[in-house]
Parts: sequence; C-alpha cells; structure tokens
Amino acid sequence: MSERRKAIVSVIGKDQVGIIAKVTTVIADRNINILDISQTILQDFFTMMMVIDVTDLPNLETLQQELNELGQSIGVVITVQLEEIFQAMHRVWVVSKNL
Repeated sequence: MSERRKAIVSVIGKDQVGIIAKVTTVIADRNINILDISQTILQDFFTMMMVIDVTDLPNLETLQQELNELGQSIGVVITVQLEEIFQAMHRVWVVSKNL
C-alpha cells in the first residue's frame, strides 16, 4: 500500500461571501478529500489553510492552475504545495527568523 501524499492549500484575500464554497467545490469536483481545514478572518482579510489528500492526483500543477484562475476571478491568492515542500519552507523560515 502506498503512502498518502498530502498538499497544503492556502487562500488569502479580502473577505467576501462564497470563498470557502468556491474553493472547496473545485477540490470536490476533482474527487480530492479535505483532511483538515482552518479559516479565520483578520479584520477584513480572509485566510484559510487546508490539508488535502493528493495521493491519486496525477498532476498537482493542473489543480494549481485551476485554483489560480478561481483566485483571480474572486480576488484572492490561492497556493498549493506538497506537504513536504511546505514543511521544508517553514523550517527555513523558522531558522532564519531565529538568527
């Protein structure tokens, strides 16, 4: 049995009605399971992080492109990163911050 591959989806932008619905619809339409989700509003800014299961997704770039197009249409920035890349970038940020 192969190991589960995960990706991190982040969404940041001006708060508006329907962001969660639109982003999760794209993910659900590709039959991708959301493993964890967190969202908050800081003043007028919406932020959301999701962990998704991309084990059966052959091409992460296609999902990123689809979410980029959605983000542009609704005025938010959406990024998708494999979990191991996200964690490596976080470790670099923590180390550089502590220098």
